[in-house]
Amino acid sequence: MMNITINAFADEAGKSLAEQIETMKANGVSGMEIRGVDGENVSKISVAKAKEIKKAMDDNGLRVWSIGSPTGKIKITDPFEPHFDEFKHMLELAHIFGADRYRLFSFYGCEDAGCRDEVMENLNRLCDAAQGSGVLLCHENEKDIYGEKAPQCLDIVRCVPRMGVIFDPANYVQSGQDTLEAWNMLAPYVTYMHIKDALPDGRVVPAGKGAGNLEYILKEYIKAGGTQITIEPHLTVFDGFEALETDKVTKMDYTYKSKKEAFAAAVAAARALIG
Repeated sequence: MMNITINAFADEAGKSLAEQIETMKANGVSGMEIRGVDGENVSKISVAKAKEIKKAMDDNGLRVWSIGSPTGKIKITDPFEPHFDEFKHMLELAHIFGADRYRLFSFYGCEDAGCRDEVMENLNRLCDAAQGSGVLLCHENEKDIYGEKAPQCLDIVRCVPRMGVIFDPANYVQSGQDTLEAWNMLAPYVTYMHIKDALPDGRVVPAGKGAGNLEYILKEYIKAGGTQITIEPHLTVFDGFEALETDKVTKMDYTYKSKKEAFAAAVAAARALIG
C-alpha cells in the first residue's frame, strides 16, 4: 500500500465510542475524524468527555486526527456570535484530542452573490481565532453552501489562504459539478480528501463505483504527496436485509446488513483503489 494514513468518520460504524474503536481496529483504521460519540455531536461534547475519549483512543493505539465539526452549517443570515462561541469550544476540544485538522463549511443561503463578502469575513474571523493553535481549518465542499462547487471553493482558498481544502468527490457529484474539472482547479490547494463516491442520481456508493472519478483523483492526490484520507461511508443500511428474498437483495446494490458491514465495505473499497 502507498504511504497513506486511513482515517474515518467512525460514528457511521456505531453510536458508542466502544463500537467505534472496535470497528476502527477491525478494519485497520488508525485515525478518527470525530463527528459524534455516544449520540452526541462533537459540538456538544464537554471538556471532561473529550479527555475520556482521548484516553480511550490512546489506550487502543488510535487518535482523533480531525474535528468533523458543523461549523459553517448555518444560514449566512443566522446570528454568528453563538456559532462562533461553539467553534471556540470545539477548537479547545481539538487541543485536548491532539487533532491538527478541523473540518468546516461556508454557510447556507448564499444563492445571492451579495453574501460573498460576509462569507469571507466569517471564514477569516474563524482563521484569526485558530491562528497559532497548530490546528488547520479546512473547508469541505457541500451541497447548498457557498462553497458548493469548484469555482467558489477556489474563491475561498484565494481569499482565505490560511484555510485548507477538503476534496469530497461525492458532494461534487451530488451538486452537479464534474469532479475532474474540480480536481484540475483545486489540486494545488487540497489538504486532504474525503473518500465518498456517488452516482449521478445522488446515491452514495463504495469508492470507485460511482461518477466521482475516485481512482484517478485519489492516485493523483497521492502522487502529489497527499498522505491523509478520511473515509465517509454514507452507505445504505437496511434493517430488514436478511428477510428479503434473493432476487430483491440482488436489486439492492450496495446495501448492507449493518453499520459495521457498511463501514467495512467502504474501507475495503478505498484500499482497493489505493493499491
